[in-house]
Amino acid sequence: MCGLCGILGDEGHWTDLWPLADAAELARRHRNERLSRVKCLNRVLGAFSCSVTDWQGSQYLLSTFTGKTELVDNLTQLWACVERLSGCQVDPLSVRVRDRLRAS
Repeated sequence: MCGLCGILGDEGHWTDLWPLADAAELARRHRNERLSRVKCLNRVLGAFSCSVTDWQGSQYLLSTFTGKTELVDNLTQLWACVERLSGCQVDPLSVRVRDRLRAS
């Protein structure tokens, strides 16, 4: 799917939805929540030699430390993409990840 279709065609993942609020408040909450989520994800993804950035407030840009990149729509797709790009099985609750989080 091209980037434009990804932006226009998605109604939103449940992790990005908020109760009714005015447009400015909704935009602020959405932006802050995504930035917080990206920060947390990067702490976990470092254990798999990957990182993620927010892309246009609608997708995530996943990158490996070797330079492979891919756009993903939501957190569900993110984990499958990490496995595909990194070549290793991903378990965000593994001892390796927990030890990394404790150390940071």
